[in-house]
Amino acid sequence: MALRLNESAEDYLECILMLREKKPVVRSVDIANEMGFKKSSVSVAMKSLREKGHISVSEEGFLSLTESGLAIAKRVYERHTLLTEWLIRMGVDESIAAKDACRIEHDLSPESFRAMKDYFGRSKK
Repeated sequence: MALRLNESAEDYLECILMLREKKPVVRSVDIANEMGFKKSSVSVAMKSLREKGHISVSEEGFLSLTESGLAIAKRVYERHTLLTEWLIRMGVDESIAAKDACRIEHDLSPESFRAMKDYFGRSKK
């Protein structure tokens, strides 16, 4: 898949997507605070994502997802939310389910995820 990045890059894009739902603007420091990383590490990652065309950075330092970055972030977030919900429904503690979903979301094949979505959709009815 052309929109596949490494796990870390996907997590950063997903974080930007989630933060922009809570805040009017997203900055590197917001990501560092949310993810518990050093600002310098986040700055390096943001430079890489900008160079790959997945984010843009305004003169004020505000981060925005580009079309490709948004597509990746939405894909990862969809996987994360569905997997978390699925694990919780199976009886896994919410905090453990969220952590496990974060690990699984990156490695699950598109075919398996589609099958899980189909199954989950049927089991919700």
